[in-house]
Amino acid sequence: MNPSSTRLSRRYERIATQLSELFEENPDSQSRMATAVALLHHKMSHFFWTGFYRLVGEDLIVGPYQGPLACSILLPRGVGVCWAGITRGESILVPDVRLFEGHIACDSRSRSEVVVPCRDRSGNVVGVLDVDSVTVNALGSEDVVGLERIVALVTEIPHSPAQGR
Repeated sequence: MNPSSTRLSRRYERIATQLSELFEENPDSQSRMATAVALLHHKMSHFFWTGFYRLVGEDLIVGPYQGPLACSILLPRGVGVCWAGITRGESILVPDVRLFEGHIACDSRSRSEVVVPCRDRSGNVVGVLDVDSVTVNALGSEDVVGLERIVALVTEIPHSPAQGR
């Protein structure tokens, strides 16, 4: 692993530890999403836009986010990186969004993107974490691994005091 990859992995480790502590007594998914997005967006200098899109019925609607205005009403069904993450049920790394067929440019400055699916208790995909950068190839496999860990923390159901940790 090269030194910059090691630094990035350690940064994700620190963020995950901090979020674990913040989420310890917080079962609310919207609050967890907002907290995760705020922390990621301010700690990861290569992130331009950081946020969640939630599957509401058959629509993909913006949730908590940081950065410039998003495609705020809903994303056209079946089109773009976020919908690809929903339909495939897997993380998607797009080094250059201009090469992704059907990419939706909510902001023309976006050049690379990572989308990580969010699942409910039953394993159903219920949304995605979406991260954009203004630089081609700015996001990589270390980001995918780190963001998958963050999404797992956001969607993890905390133990109630009655369950006796």
